[in-house]
Amino acid sequence: QANISSLPFGTLYAIDDILKIGPDDNSEVIGNAQGLALMVGGNTTTGVMYVDFGFTKGKFKGSSISLFSRNPITDTEREVAVVGGRGKFRMAKGFALLKTYFLNATTVIVDFNVTVIHTDPILETQFS
Repeated sequence: QANISSLPFGTLYAIDDILKIGPDDNSEVIGNAQGLALMVGGNTTTGVMYVDFGFTKGKFKGSSISLFSRNPITDTEREVAVVGGRGKFRMAKGFALLKTYFLNATTVIVDFNVTVIHTDPILETQFS
């Protein structure tokens, strides 16, 4: 368990963070993570979160992966659902294994190990 006191029920957090290859300060920035987290756990520090990982570099530039799931944030390791994506991740589904490296009232560093199944864009056929 990470060391943090329970966050107030009903608290809404806006997420707008950089997305890096690793947890180190000098890790390469490859995009951003934007979304919302709503604390719903009552006596536990559990949230429901929506996060979109938008890639701004590399072969996935312009694409994103969307996660939506219950997130018991004080658990050091947990799993959340991949529910979709854009661009190269269109129609994605899968899961992300999360591991918290650091957590306090203002800062969190989390490793997301994401497994995604997605399809190539569907070719559209026009009929006359």
